[in-house]
Amino acid sequence: MTLPKPRALLLDFGGVLVETSRRPGWSAALAKEVHASLIRAGCHALDVAAVETDIKAGVAADRCWKDAMSRPYAPPEMTHAAFWGDYVAADWPASARQLVIAHATPLCKRMGELRQERRIRPGIPELLDAADGLGIPCAVVSNSLSGAVHRDFTAATGLDGKLAFEVYSDEVGVRKPNPEMIWIATRALGIEPAVAWYAGDNFDRDVVCGHRAGVGGNILMVAKGTYDVPYEVRSRPDAIVDDGHGLLELLTNATEGDA
Repeated sequence: MTLPKPRALLLDFGGVLVETSRRPGWSAALAKEVHASLIRAGCHALDVAAVETDIKAGVAADRCWKDAMSRPYAPPEMTHAAFWGDYVAADWPASARQLVIAHATPLCKRMGELRQERRIRPGIPELLDAADGLGIPCAVVSNSLSGAVHRDFTAATGLDGKLAFEVYSDEVGVRKPNPEMIWIATRALGIEPAVAWYAGDNFDRDVVCGHRAGVGGNILMVAKGTYDVPYEVRSRPDAIVDDGHGLLELLTNATEGDA
């Protein structure tokens, strides 16, 4: 399918800019750090094994919540305090629960650092360079429990220098498929959604979000888990690509004129 050339390119982080893999032993490493903090604060009621069990339970519950929140029209994002206070430490002694709530933001960042390895997806640097040459700004629009982890990655790899800005759900308080995620980006660029392309890797979060936001090009980039949808989604993308090279080809073949 040939689409009109966009005036902006909005990209998901995980699955589009980067591919991720789970680090073995991440939960044990995090539990050890959290347990040490509890001990320093005088909280001795939990051992390391119990802390790790509850961290893994919190992550599993959060995954179910995210699936459920891909159905409402305008879902909010979970706060760092809610994740640690309600999903991990709901049944901890009050002092231990209050401690992790007080440190919820750095704990979410630390979990993101320990939990996943990240690599730039093939073709992404070439795509960003080509878009820059065409005068098309690129921005990240991504769900995240800790956008700070993603910002650290784009800074460390030099991707941040190729991006106009980055929008992360934990920082703005809403999450895809809430169309406000895309509208935040298009307002910042001073354009209408109809002249932007949005590329994501999930049907329920991304394709639905692009449809609700009214983007001119709703692109699905295939990644691990793309077709593992929690329920049937009627919205369909305008195009499907395999990686950054495929998105670059789509952009190169785009017709002149607004999307």
